[in-house]
Amino acid sequence: MASHPDCPLCSPDRDRLLWQDDRLRIIHVDDPGHPGYLRVIWQQHVTEMTDLDEPDRLHLMRTVFQVERLQRALLQPDKINLASLGNQVPHLHWHLIPRWRGDPRFPDAIWAPARHDAARAAVWSDVCATLAPRVEQLHRMLAACGPAAAIPDTGT
Repeated sequence: MASHPDCPLCSPDRDRLLWQDDRLRIIHVDDPGHPGYLRVIWQQHVTEMTDLDEPDRLHLMRTVFQVERLQRALLQPDKINLASLGNQVPHLHWHLIPRWRGDPRFPDAIWAPARHDAARAAVWSDVCATLAPRVEQLHRMLAACGPAAAIPDTGT
């Protein structure tokens, strides 16, 4: 794998790995305010989608779409945000962020300032705790696939 020594996405040791094959990996993003947040990371250090050949682009996007389907089926969010920004870390990756109308930043991006007061933030914290078992089920389903195995189809 071509890597850059100062790229945090080239160093997978710090991530909670849920699934991988020879071209990409899926990790849990540790963000307590956004349950079910996952990242699909291309293993090789490339910057843009057009750096990949067509079969690799298709493989990456099929994976992103299948993970989104799993998130929707298991977590039942109001929306899934898909983002491939790479402004701060120019290593090809996709953010898959389940969103609910009650989250403190909805409908803005998760990086925007919170809109809620302390009381509503406490309610959201309780919602996150309620979602925790379903998030763990999502993680277990991905981990159970084993390396290079197909991600389960939810039928949705």
